[in-house]
Formats: sequence, structure tokens, C-alpha cells
Amino acid sequence: MVHHAQAPTILATPNNNILTTGNGNPVDDNQNSLTAGEFGPILLQDFHLIDKLSHFDRERIPERVVHAKGAGAHGHFEVTADLSKLTSAKFLAKPGIKTPIFARFSTVGGEKGSSDTARDPRGFAVKFYTEEGNWDMVGNNTPVFFIRDPVKFPDFIHTQKRNPQTNLKDADAFWDFISLSHETLHQVTILFSNRGTPAGYRHMDGFSSHTLKLVNAQGEAHLVKWHFKTDQGIKNWSAEEAAELDKTNPDSATEDLFNAIDKGEFPSWTVYLQVMKEADAAHYKWNVFDVTKVWPHADYPLQKIGKLTLDRNPQNYFAEVEQAAFSPSHMVPGIDVSNDKMLQGRLFSYPDTHRHRLGANYLQLPINQPYRAHVNNHQRDGPATYSQNFNNYPNYEPQSKDPKGPAQQLHDVRAKYSPVTLNGQTGRYPHRKSDDDYKQPGDLYRLMKGKEQDDLIANLVGHMSNVKNPEIVKRQIAHFTKADPEWGRRVEEGLKAAKK
Repeated sequence: MVHHAQAPTILATPNNNILTTGNGNPVDDNQNSLTAGEFGPILLQDFHLIDKLSHFDRERIPERVVHAKGAGAHGHFEVTADLSKLTSAKFLAKPGIKTPIFARFSTVGGEKGSSDTARDPRGFAVKFYTEEGNWDMVGNNTPVFFIRDPVKFPDFIHTQKRNPQTNLKDADAFWDFISLSHETLHQVTILFSNRGTPAGYRHMDGFSSHTLKLVNAQGEAHLVKWHFKTDQGIKNWSAEEAAELDKTNPDSATEDLFNAIDKGEFPSWTVYLQVMKEADAAHYKWNVFDVTKVWPHADYPLQKIGKLTLDRNPQNYFAEVEQAAFSPSHMVPGIDVSNDKMLQGRLFSYPDTHRHRLGANYLQLPINQPYRAHVNNHQRDGPATYSQNFNNYPNYEPQSKDPKGPAQQLHDVRAKYSPVTLNGQTGRYPHRKSDDDYKQPGDLYRLMKGKEQDDLIANLVGHMSNVKNPEIVKRQIAHFTKADPEWGRRVEEGLKAAKK
């Protein structure tokens, strides 16, 4: 008699409360990525982060995991200021230079068929087709984000998606995560104001949100934040207006953008920078690499540097909008990354999800090609190879067969990453407790007046009324109260009134 080995039992549910990686290794810290020193960059050896983000990027096919619903258009960016002291990027070299661009706007959490009027941040991504390659400015319509560490991103987005049992939106999951992650309060304040439901993509601002770097020809770096201010004026829907429009035209923002360009009413944004000396970062009152914080304009005023205009609609939505792939890791000389943890996570996650969604050769698609620069490397083959695959040229380096083949530019200062001084031991460093997560949201609440503040309270009460667990509500009200006592009181009173 032949005895067959019994297959191992696969548990449908965990048999203990130990959080593990995909290979069963216990996780020591699920809140903080592994960095080189307290303020250093994230380390590639952080398997838990890479494992978590890699799995997250592959959870949905074929639509985008986030930013699934969107619209886009072609246009150009014109420099209007001398930026030579800040950056060696050729497309920013002097006033008057025009660079072709493609912009994509989107909602974040909803599916491809969701409504354009949903209460949600809006993606604001711009692909600059420069002569030195493509630079992707991948931002949102808000200057901050919910979280500051990418290890928390899959968890946060799961709370925006559907409940794994009911397949319904889950207010308890959303507010459970929010109330246990107080760094979310700043973005939540913006989201539940009427800016959470912009009246179309033309009437909202855009932000890099992250701290980026500009590096000049001498290798000197400055920290910057990008701001795109709409020339059409800010316009938002109230919750009632958004709900009504959702019934009649859930594609209202997509339609508005297309029709405006089709009629020759080209939308535009005036572009500004906030600029900080790199040395100032260590001494500023907040961690300047924390994407849940803004730099007050009183400390770092806006400097006008250009104009972005959209003047041509796509000819084919799928080819140009759906297949557009943006990543903050797509950079050009003169622009560099910072130690912003969320940015560091996106450097890996965005190209990774593009390779999953569009294939290894997604950069060969016409909308993603750096067509103003000459691509020259040793990458070959793979599914959907659209190019001539570099013909018969050697596919390795160093090599001596082709003296004109691509070679590394060891002595080109502009091609190098700007140096970063590292300090301390590797570890999973929690955020500094001295950095107050309540002051900026409280200041924003107090800045709102009259109806704007009333709408914020009404929007919060309307959404939180759907939470079934009273402990979650209690936790969240405590955060509002800590930011401003009146804010917490008004939400609490509104929720009590809603139950009557």
C-alpha cells in the first residue's frame, strides 16, 4: 500500500495574535519603517515594508489600486522666473522655456465607476516631457496627507475600500483607523470641509505635498514644496450639492474638463515654490519631511515660478489616460528626492504597481515615453516590448564591442544624487512626540468662519453617524477636542442631535 504524505493544513484564520510578514516572520513594528538614523532614508533591507507594499500593489487587477477614476489632458508648462540658483534642470533654466506636459486628475479611494463628486482627496499628477527625460510631479489637491509612514499605507487604503465580508463601505473601519492614528487629523479636516468635494478638476489647487529637492549646478540643494494655484478660482460643492449632482451626472468633473478644453477655455494654474535651505530642516519647529504638516507661508512664502496650461484633449482615453503611469521616482538632473518617508515608499511602490498593471515595459507606451530624450540602456525583452529592443547592441556593461554604447557618467555632477548626511543607528523610529499633530488642524479649524465651519461640522456628523461602535466615536471626538475644544463639543452635540 502506498502512503501519500498529507498536505499541510492551511488555516483560514490566524491561530494567534502575532502579526507576521508573508513568510511568517513576526513583525516587530508595524508603524515605523526601518531608516538609517532617526531622519535618514528608508532601507531596502526592510523586508516587512517591501513585502507589505508589494502585496498591496497587486491586490486589484486590472484597474489602479488607488486613483482608479480619473481624467487627463495635454498641455505645457512655461517658466516665468530665473531658477538657475536653485536647480540645474534644463527645463527650468530660464524664463520663457516651454515644456510639453500631460496631467491626470483623479479621485483616490473609489473604483473606476465611482462618482466624481465623492468626498475624497483628488490626485494631481503632471508628467513633464523634458529633453533630459520625464519628470513626474505626483501630488494631490491637498498640501498634506493622512499618514507619514508608507508601512501604514495599505492599512489606510483598506479602510477606504469595501468591507471584506459585506463588500460595503465601512464607516467603522474608516473612523477606527483615523481615531487610532492622530496624525490623520490635518487631512481629515480638509477632507470634511467643502474642499473634500471640489467642483471639478479645473477649480482645485495642486500640491507636491511631499518635500522635494532642487539641486543647482554646483551641487547645492534646497528643499522645496510645489504649489499649483488654479486660475479659474477655487470652487467646491456642499455635501447636498455633491449628492444631488451624483444622481444626475457622476462623471461631472471628467465632462467639465473635456468640454472646457474642447471649447477653447483652456484651464491653467500659476505655479509657485516654497523654498527652504537644506540646513534649516534640522532646526525647524516641525519635521519638514512629515507629509502631515505644512510649511507656514509666513516662514516660507510662495515664490511664483511658472504657468501650467491644458490645451488639448486626449484622442483615446485608454491609450492616453488609463495607461498613463506616473511615479515620483521618474526624475531629471536638478530635481532630487528627500527623506520624506511617504515619498521614499512611493519611489518603490509606484513603478512596482505599474509593472504589475501595465507590464515590465510600461515606459515604452507612447503616453509614458520620454520622447524628447534618447533612452539608451541594457534592459531587454519582457512582455509587450514595443521598441526595436536595441537591435543587436550589447546587452551588458562594461563592454568593448561597441565603443559608442551607453556608459555610466561618473564625472557628471548633474547626474548624481545629492549627498545626504546620515546619523545614528538603523531602527524603526517612531515619530517625535514633540511634533504636535493637533496645532495645525486646530489652526485650520479656527481659520474657517461661518458657513465654512458649519459645513465641516455637518459633514463630520453626517459621516460619523454611520459608525456603529461608540468607542470609536468617543476616541475621534477626543482628537477634535484636543485640536480645539469648541470643535469637539460641536461634533459631539451634532451626533447626539442626529440620534434623536
